[in-house]
Amino acid sequence: MVQKNRDPAPAKPSSASAAPAGASPPKRRGRPRAYEPEQALGQALDLFRQRGFAATSLDDLSAATGMNRPSLYGAFGDKRDLYIKSFTRYRDDARARITAAIGGAAPVRQRMKRLYDATLDIYLSGQNGPGGCFTVMTVTSEAIVDPDIRAMVQDTLGELDKAFAALLRTAQKQGELPASADPVLLGQLAAATLHTLSIRARAGTPRTELDKIVDGAIDLIAGSH
Repeated sequence: MVQKNRDPAPAKPSSASAAPAGASPPKRRGRPRAYEPEQALGQALDLFRQRGFAATSLDDLSAATGMNRPSLYGAFGDKRDLYIKSFTRYRDDARARITAAIGGAAPVRQRMKRLYDATLDIYLSGQNGPGGCFTVMTVTSEAIVDPDIRAMVQDTLGELDKAFAALLRTAQKQGELPASADPVLLGQLAAATLHTLSIRARAGTPRTELDKIVDGAIDLIAGSH
């Protein structure tokens, strides 16, 4: 007599078991917060630098970063928060390049040349052509109406002035500048040269012409010592 096989006991559903037949899988609410935030911030930065704050919409930012609005809010806050984070990222990157360029014991003219070259590399970069300086080209516009951003701009410009002044003061002590020179004023002129380079780069001035301005500025500020 053949014995009938018993039906196996049903398996206990695990926490990872599939949903019941016919049920739709749960929808994800955007991308997780860990979705490459540094890359997304860099993409937002490029967009803000190209268009400015007012002309950049949340839909534009969503398309550029690949993150929907809830994900953007979750990762960065509102548009103003994202703008400030983008500016901070730009400022930190520029500060690192400037610090590396003027470091060491090279002559002042050589260190100034390295600094200008490093910043021109930034100004001439951009997904849709030269973007110029984020601070000069877009943040100064928002500084008029936003006191927090205005304070950040003032700090950024003042920091650049001080970096040049410190470099020129050291050069003066080493005999590369005359004792009558004013390192503070010369530092402000050196920083102002960067600002005009940013505007000209954004306007499409070729690198060769910008390099000539750099060489002339160094001649005027640091002399031929």
